[in-house]
Amino acid sequence: MSDLFERVAAFHVAFARRQAAEVIELPEFPGVFAVRNPEFVRSHEHNQLIVTGPGADPAALPGLAARWLGQRRQYAITVLDEAWGERAAPVLAGAGYARSAVVVMARGTAGCALPEPAALPTEFAELREPVLRQQREWYEEAELLRQLTDRRPARRRGAEQVHFLAARAADGEVAAWVDLYLEPAAGLAQLEDLVTAIPHRGAGHGDTLLASGLALAAAAGIPRLFLFADAVDWPRTWYARRGFVEIGRNLSFQTS
Repeated sequence: MSDLFERVAAFHVAFARRQAAEVIELPEFPGVFAVRNPEFVRSHEHNQLIVTGPGADPAALPGLAARWLGQRRQYAITVLDEAWGERAAPVLAGAGYARSAVVVMARGTAGCALPEPAALPTEFAELREPVLRQQREWYEEAELLRQLTDRRPARRRGAEQVHFLAARAADGEVAAWVDLYLEPAAGLAQLEDLVTAIPHRGAGHGDTLLASGLALAAAAGIPRLFLFADAVDWPRTWYARRGFVEIGRNLSFQTS
């Protein structure tokens, strides 16, 4: 495991802990803890087990999820050690969990300058309606839509600096958005949840968000920016064409 990937994993853990409404420590199961948030019970991000290393028995994980995450429609477990996660996969599959891989990608920020026009930090109040409108393209249930939209401000607790960047159409309408997390003490920045609204796709707003995030990280003195991409979905190759390289993988397990 590279030093950069180890630092990203440590930041991932710290972010999950900081933004959680409640953290459940499980000292009898080394390397495992749970995060919970009753306000956003439909959000896997805010209600999951996180496994940081190979200390726990994989057979214990389904029971720990059921006990500490409560009665849920779906259960989620994130494993930061890919090799251990692969060993645990058969056990979790037997308990009804599907496996997916998440690629961690990174690139340097040296020489990155703000594009013109740039995507700039904005308040969640301005983003809420565009985000909610986009969620309606993917989901139907009203309460799920609300939670997946309104969970965003909870992320402000996750890093030293958290910005919601917005790229705009010519008329000023919010066309695309992304979270930018800056952690100068760790020398890391992260982009998360990059989305272009369907009516504005194909106009280069994703590139604007990416270039703006890299430039703002560089301005904060942060040499590396990372992000997560699904191992089998198209954004992975989109980021690769823009200079991001894979530095490691996490595994995600979810019940159907």
